[in-house]
Amino acid sequence: MKHTNKELLLKGLKFLAGAMPLSFIGPVVLFSAFKNQENAWFIPVLLFALTAMAAAIYLMFKGINTIMKSIFD
Repeated sequence: MKHTNKELLLKGLKFLAGAMPLSFIGPVVLFSAFKNQENAWFIPVLLFALTAMAAAIYLMFKGINTIMKSIFD
């Protein structure tokens, strides 16, 4: 019987820990950007929010994938 690779598991948990703040920051900043559409900073703030949300999705995928590899490989 194989055992869990603890080093790989911790790496996956670090990815998920990095995704956690981005998954909250992205939507909050996006909401703030849409509340201030007349502001000159609308486009940069909108791009930052979309980038933060995309990074959160990527890090969640990467973290879950790494955890699955640590358990089943």
